[in-house]
Amino acid sequence: MRFQSTESYVAPEELIVAVNAAVTLERPLLVKGEPGTGKTELARQVAAALGLDLIEWTVKSTTRAQQGLYEYDAVSRLRDSQLGDPRVSDVRNYLRKGKLWQAFEAETRTVLLIDEIDKADLEFPNDLLQELDRMEFHVYETGETIRARHRPVVIITSNNEKELPDAFLRRCFFHYIRFPDAETLRAIVRVHFPDLEDQLLSAALARFLDLRQTPGLKKKPSTSEMLDWLRLLVAAGLSAEALARDPAHPLPVLHGALLKTEQDVALVEQGPARRPGW
Repeated sequence: MRFQSTESYVAPEELIVAVNAAVTLERPLLVKGEPGTGKTELARQVAAALGLDLIEWTVKSTTRAQQGLYEYDAVSRLRDSQLGDPRVSDVRNYLRKGKLWQAFEAETRTVLLIDEIDKADLEFPNDLLQELDRMEFHVYETGETIRARHRPVVIITSNNEKELPDAFLRRCFFHYIRFPDAETLRAIVRVHFPDLEDQLLSAALARFLDLRQTPGLKKKPSTSEMLDWLRLLVAAGLSAEALARDPAHPLPVLHGALLKTEQDVALVEQGPARRPGW
C-alpha cells in the first residue's frame, strides 16, 4: 500500500516519502505548511490513491477531544424518560459516535483526517494521545472498550497557529510542505488547466512569484489563491500582455484573488521605488 502522485494532485518526492513512512510506521502523519498549500487535499488524495474511505474531522476553537470519541446526550434521555419513551432503557440510544469511533468500527481500513488541530485549545492534542497510540478508548456509560478493527491512516494538519505538545509530536511522523518551486507550480497548474497556453502560464507564474517576493507582505498568496486567480484570468479572456508589470499600476490585474488585506494592497500599490528600504 503505497502513495504516489495522482492525476489531480502533484506531490513532491519528499511528501510521497513522508506519507509512505507514516503508513509503514502506523503513526499519525503531522503535516504543516502555509495555508493553501494542499494539506487538507493531501488526505483526500491519499484516500483516493490507496482506495480507502475518508473520514474528516474538522477542528474548531470550541472542539473538544471527547467529541472525536463520542458524546452522551443526557438531556435527550431525560426528556424521553419524562415522556415515557422506551428507548431510555438502553443508554446506547443516546451516544453520538465521533469520527474516531467511526474510523475504529469501519469494516475496512480508512484515512482519518484531523484537520487544523492547532485551532483547538492546548489540551486537545494531549487528550488524544492514548486513543491515537493504542487505537482504543473506553465508553464509561456502557463499560465497553472500543478497539480499532483496522488501524486507520491518520493525517493531522496544522497551520502552526499554536505550538503542539512534545508528547504529541513524539508520536507523529512530521512533514512540512514547502511552498512549491516554479517547476512544481507549473505542473500543478497543468493539472487544473491542461489547455492553458504556455505564454499566459509563464506570464502568470512570473507575476505571481514576483508578488510573493514583495518584502513586508502580511499574507503571501498561496497555491490555491493562484489557481483561483488563473481561473479568473481564463474566464476574463485575458492575454499574457495584460499581466505585464506596469510601474504606473503596480497591482496585478484581478489582484483581489491574491491580496487579502488592505495593508498588502497598499504595500504593493506603492511600488518598489517608494517602499522603505528601497
